[in-house]
Amino acid sequence: MNATHDGAALYDLNGKRILVTGASSGIGRAAALLLSELGADLVLVGRDEDRLRETASLLRGRNSEVLPFDLSRTDLIPAWMGKSAARDGRFMGLVHCAGVQLIQSLRFLSAEETNKLLNLNVTSSIALARGFRQKEVSVQPASIVLVASVLGLVGAVGRSSYAASKGAIIALTRSLALELAREKIRVNCVSPGYVRTPMLEAVERSVGVEAVERMEAMHPLGFGEPRDVAYAIAFLLAESSRWITGTNIVVDGGYTAA
Repeated sequence: MNATHDGAALYDLNGKRILVTGASSGIGRAAALLLSELGADLVLVGRDEDRLRETASLLRGRNSEVLPFDLSRTDLIPAWMGKSAARDGRFMGLVHCAGVQLIQSLRFLSAEETNKLLNLNVTSSIALARGFRQKEVSVQPASIVLVASVLGLVGAVGRSSYAASKGAIIALTRSLALELAREKIRVNCVSPGYVRTPMLEAVERSVGVEAVERMEAMHPLGFGEPRDVAYAIAFLLAESSRWITGTNIVVDGGYTAA
């Protein structure tokens, strides 16, 4: 198909090699499934190999590779990406869905918890971008998509560290977009509202069912599904967004419209 034509060709990722972190569940898994349907060859990254293989088993017959890695080991990320590209080919895209959340009041928030969260949510994003920009790692043009959150845009009680990390990703996206434009690498992010994932289930266990019901009422369209966010990710990877960089797409069912 000719990618210059309108229609499905604009979303064709056939044969494009894309690295997806956090692919074992939630938004990362949904992104992997959709990108597979669009023809991409995927490298699935996460710490749990069994859950990554479960994701791989759901893909629609496309080439995929399971590549377990602990992204908290940020100093090792660029070299690790280089080895993968040298072995199996360079990447056209990077989707960074892996991350951790923390619900903790400021009174009890420790420096250790905060540093751990910032390392995995923010420092890993920087390290992945550093690795991706290496000429032996990515082809040009290429696209990086980071996953932030509506909590990077609005406040929430007990989420100070998490909100700070997601706000940092939104700011990071803008600076990376400017720096990597000369290398024909686009950088964008998506900011989901509350989506029905294992992370939301963890929030429910922490704050209770009634609190989660109040949270859903704050979304005019209700809670989203992981695939709702995956559609935005696929758009930012594909030819359809070839003139978009440095932007944050909010996918939140109207949460931030109030």
